[in-house]
Amino acid sequence: MQIKEKESVRELPKYVPAKSLDDVSREYGFCRNEIIKLAGNENRYGCSPKVLEALEKQAGNLAYYPDVNVTALRNKLAKLHHISPENLIFGNGSFELISLIGDTYIEKGDQVIYSEPSFGWYLNVTKKNQGDIVKVSVTEGMAVDAEGILSHINEKTKLIWLCNPNNPTGTVLSSDALTNFIERVPDNVLIVLDEAYIDFIDGDYMDTVQFVKKHNNIILLRTFSKAQGLASFRIGYGIASTEIIENILKVKLPLNVSTASQVAALSALEDRAFTDFVIQSNKEERQYYYREFEALGLKYIPSNGNFILVNIGIDSTFAEEEFLKRGIVIRNGEDFGLKQWLRISVGTAEENRRVIAVLKEIL
Repeated sequence: MQIKEKESVRELPKYVPAKSLDDVSREYGFCRNEIIKLAGNENRYGCSPKVLEALEKQAGNLAYYPDVNVTALRNKLAKLHHISPENLIFGNGSFELISLIGDTYIEKGDQVIYSEPSFGWYLNVTKKNQGDIVKVSVTEGMAVDAEGILSHINEKTKLIWLCNPNNPTGTVLSSDALTNFIERVPDNVLIVLDEAYIDFIDGDYMDTVQFVKKHNNIILLRTFSKAQGLASFRIGYGIASTEIIENILKVKLPLNVSTASQVAALSALEDRAFTDFVIQSNKEERQYYYREFEALGLKYIPSNGNFILVNIGIDSTFAEEEFLKRGIVIRNGEDFGLKQWLRISVGTAEENRRVIAVLKEIL
């Protein structure tokens, strides 16, 4: 007799990640170092040399359990953001933090609002905890519809997932629009402001940590996977009121962030010059893509992330396969409900020029 899983688990969609280097190597016959992977919004410039230096010094500590309180990194970030160390929580990447928030706050029958399309893990977490999902479509210009979200709030609303800048569209709510939105959300509704791509926002932007100091119903999520290039270390953090942090700590695994991850993140923070280089390079390469897309007559969404969404006018799953045959991994828009769109992570100058050359071949 088969053991039955929970009903909420049975209904969960399987998360579909971008193809890995090993997947492409195995399926298409390329050597790993021949493949250009621009599907996972990873940092194609790698990580700071200071990270590698610091990790070498930790060789003698790998047999010990990590610091459960993430003390050194906690104190560094608290000073950086001008908050108390108790306002921080750390996770095995944003995936875990999102899961922990759902496990802590979402109950059966709770209404949870989601902007569509956006990061798919929000839906999995909501369904696992038996919440009722309300999807609010983005605007015609692919922007998050803040007014639409507000109009769907009712007495059953428990939580709002808000990815800003949004993945996969790359749009961002302006400082004024975001402030107006947060001010109008009732205090009994938790706002999860996922800021994985905040470093790449084009132009000046507000210090959103101020929201946490003013409101008790918001948690900010940040990651070291993008601008700092530490995706494989799986480390992210949340900023919220001490009450929210204490609640989440009740369900968090005690030892969820490795020593190597803590050391890598701390070292990355100490090399601002490298992070600035990554951000500036990304900005310049986005402009290159814009010029090429305009020359090809393709519609695209100006991005505030390290990726760009472009409408190529043909089936994006076909285009993705053609790119794979040439050793380039990009993301088709089918998973986001955008059949003719591609999401392309911004790579190095050489990689981006190869992408455009292949795109021209395909079109």
